Amino acid sequence: MTAHSAIGAPPLVAHGGRLDAARRLYPNAPQPWIDLSTGVNPRAYPLPPLADEVFTRLPDDDAFAALDSAARRAYGAPSGVEIVAGGGAQAFIQLLPRVFPAKRVAILGFTYAEHAACWAAMGARVDTVETLDALAGADVGVIVAPNNPDGRVVGPQDILSAATQMSQGGLLIVDESFMDFTPEGSVAGFAQNESLVVLRSFGKAYGLPGLRLGFALCSRLRGAKLRAALGPWAVSGPALAIGAHALADDVWRANAARASAGDAARLDALLTQAGFHIMGGTTLFRLAANPQAPRRFARLAARGILTRAFAGKPDWLRFGPPPNESAWARLAAALESVDGG
Repeated sequence: MTAHSAIGAPPLVAHGGRLDAARRLYPNAPQPWIDLSTGVNPRAYPLPPLADEVFTRLPDDDAFAALDSAARRAYGAPSGVEIVAGGGAQAFIQLLPRVFPAKRVAILGFTYAEHAACWAAMGARVDTVETLDALAGADVGVIVAPNNPDGRVVGPQDILSAATQMSQGGLLIVDESFMDFTPEGSVAGFAQNESLVVLRSFGKAYGLPGLRLGFALCSRLRGAKLRAALGPWAVSGPALAIGAHALADDVWRANAARASAGDAARLDALLTQAGFHIMGGTTLFRLAANPQAPRRFARLAARGILTRAFAGKPDWLRFGPPPNESAWARLAAALESVDGG
């Protein structure tokens, strides 16, 4: 369901992770809840020790520079690309329509609903399209790659071609929030192009969404406008320090990618055995279809397992990987119980 907030604000989009609401709806569910409704790595990056000054002082230029350097290397962005840090990819999704207003926006769908909501809230005409060619002629195009929720992949060369086909002065936004474990598909290396803005999320792959850290990669001109809109200290001291440390840790990221791929294969097998059809996804979430998806959502929730349902797509459920063997066992038992009635 979608409810509307204050006038001029984006409509409130349903998201995963609402354990507070789930607890109210299913007060008798066994504890602890297993939250499989978000596309967040269940194996969080181990927090490094932090100096007291990251909490007691305002962030300085050196802290931002250290994060910039680590992000540039991790994302493969050349020196001509501006890297703007902010409070998560979502912060930029909401900021972009204000900084770069547009009349016509085309979004390659079905995809993450916040993009359409935020552009529509600023008065743009928003069309959901099914092909890259249909982005041409719009003032702004949006591609989520890999796509949320079905994991659709759009090749870098196809994305760059779509950017050149945009109307004169047009902007193509590429949301790469789930790209960390498949970096070969990224267009971050081309983000100096005036027609591109690439968004990256930190919290999803690193399992730290509460840190609220994300990036916009773009040309220097667009980066300057985004920085001016964000104002000083757009990222907290702890987020700067943890982000710089984690993004520089190539070994952890490679190990996490392998573990995540293994989880995805294991989850596909479990869901297939339970009668679901795997529609796709990324290694951080799997999209599955079943004619009884609403019933299964409710029955799993009654057993303390939260999945992600989609308004307008009643046959779909999205599952993130369980965080440990105990949670895997609970999911397997719950799926068998639900399947058996």
